[in-house]
Amino acid sequence: MPNDSPSDGPDVFPDSAEAPERPLDAEDLSPFTVDTDEYDEINDLATAEWKATTTADERIRAVISRTVMPKTASEIADIAAVSESKARSALKSLVDEGVAEATQTTSGTAYRRDSDRYLIEQLHQLATSEGLLEQLQAVKAEIGEYQDRYEADAPEDVLLSDCRLGDDELTDISHWRTAERDLDYLRAAYRIQQAKERVHETDDQVGTESGRRPTQ
Repeated sequence: MPNDSPSDGPDVFPDSAEAPERPLDAEDLSPFTVDTDEYDEINDLATAEWKATTTADERIRAVISRTVMPKTASEIADIAAVSESKARSALKSLVDEGVAEATQTTSGTAYRRDSDRYLIEQLHQLATSEGLLEQLQAVKAEIGEYQDRYEADAPEDVLLSDCRLGDDELTDISHWRTAERDLDYLRAAYRIQQAKERVHETDDQVGTESGRRPTQ
C-alpha cells in the first residue's frame, strides 16, 4: 500500500559527487567571524566580533543612541572599542549633525543622545507603523480600566487619596503612568500620521489639477 503521509525528508538525496568532502563541524556552523579560540572571556569575544563587523563610526553612533546620562569621550571610547581621539572627533561630528548633545560638567565635556531628535525619530517610527489607531485605542481602554477600578481620573489621585495601597495597587499605578505616557506618544504620532496624509492628499489634488490645466 502506498504511503500517502507527508515525507519527513527530501525526496531526492545528494549523490557522492554532490555531498561535501568532509562532514560539517562546529566551526562551519559558528555565527562568529573571529576565531573564538583566541578569547577566554565572552565579553572580549563579543567586542572583537563587534569590531570585526562594524566601523568605529558605526559603533560610536550606536553607543550615543543609547546614552541617556552624559558620558565623557573616554567613557564612550571604552564602550565603543575605539581610541579616545577617534571618539572625540566622531562625537563632535554627531553634535554638529544634531544626533548628540554636549554638556559641560566638572569632569569636562560630556555627551549623550539629543533628546529632541530621539523623540522625533520615535514619533516618526510610530507614525509609520501598522495599526497605530488600534494601539491608541488599546491604551485608552487600559487607562479606562484603571480609572474605573480606582474611581479616579489619574494615578496621582490614587496616590494622594487616603486609600491603603499594597504592592498590587502600586504596580497598577506604575503601569497606569506608563500607559498615560504611551498615550501621549501615540496621540502625537497619530497627529503626525494624519498631517502627512493630508499633505499627500493635497499634493495629489494639486498634481491632478495641474494635469487638467489647459495649455495656452
